[in-house]
Amino acid sequence: MFCIIQIMSIRKVNFIEGEYYHIYSRGNSKQKFFLDDKDRERFLKLLYLCNSKKRIDFSNDIMKRKINAWDFEKGESIVNIGAWVLMPNHFHLYMTPKTEARLPSGNAITDFMHRVLTSYSKYFNAKYKRTGSLFEGKFKSVHMEKETQAKYLFSYIHLNPIKFIDPKWREQGIKNKKAALKFLNDYKWSSYSDYLGVIRQENKVINRIDFLNYFNSKNSFLEEIFDWIEIKL
Repeated sequence: MFCIIQIMSIRKVNFIEGEYYHIYSRGNSKQKFFLDDKDRERFLKLLYLCNSKKRIDFSNDIMKRKINAWDFEKGESIVNIGAWVLMPNHFHLYMTPKTEARLPSGNAITDFMHRVLTSYSKYFNAKYKRTGSLFEGKFKSVHMEKETQAKYLFSYIHLNPIKFIDPKWREQGIKNKKAALKFLNDYKWSSYSDYLGVIRQENKVINRIDFLNYFNSKNSFLEEIFDWIEIKL
């Protein structure tokens, strides 16, 4: 399975070096595209492997060599990811293009996302014997222009899984904050654990170097999460 580089000339967004973006996508017709943990693991490995100037063949470089994808030396990355969450039929990423990354297209985020989504679509369609588009058109993006937007996005991404146990929490507030926080602590499929200092292979997905001003410590991160819980989003 290739991390294929293709230039999507129809995409008009110009992702600017040194700027920050909320990137997200949903399943076509709102269908689920993470059906089990193997699917989620594959997507996370692609977030790691496709974040490279190299052309990486998942089948030949990883599977046939029987190595752990997290141990693969992928070389220089092209974007920095500060936060992520995987939900059954959508995902959210917070990222910035690396200023030193130079690609033929001049658009690191577009190249990166196209590699990830193309590679994952091929994997998913082959696994579940399906055809057709997996995602709902091109991925969506929002430019983060203010620090308040950035802080909100960090909290929004990491609190997203609460809807599993309390679907109306955003409208009605948290009914059981202790249960919500326990669920977040146990939910593996976001970068929440990385900001709590949990050591795991998935730590390699994010690179906090461009996001250090947001949370300097575990306590400041938790305080921010608490703040967003206390005020209804």
